[in-house]
Amino acid sequence: MNFESELKKGKFLISECNHCKKIVWPPSEFCNQCLKENSWRKCSPIGTIIEFSKKENTYFCVAKFENSIKIIGEIISGIPKVNGIVKIVDCGIKNNNYFFKMTSKMLSN
Repeated sequence: MNFESELKKGKFLISECNHCKKIVWPPSEFCNQCLKENSWRKCSPIGTIIEFSKKENTYFCVAKFENSIKIIGEIISGIPKVNGIVKIVDCGIKNNNYFFKMTSKMLSN
């Protein structure tokens, strides 16, 4: 099992160190802090928008997941807002490129 093989199946996995519990991003088999072995686990699909942009009628954003992982994705529903909540609803690899599709919800005060 590795990051790309699981992403091809529509599963967003992250690597976490078995020793120091650090989330390692980009994903790797070994920790970039203590050099111990990592294990794979599902990433929470809920993240926070850091920034966003719009091209024609499509929104894109940079979002942070699990307080450390930043990814770029397309927002397929909802109107984004900085610090708003997104949820990954689809991911994979298409034409040798990673893709992430998210829905956006407003952060309640």
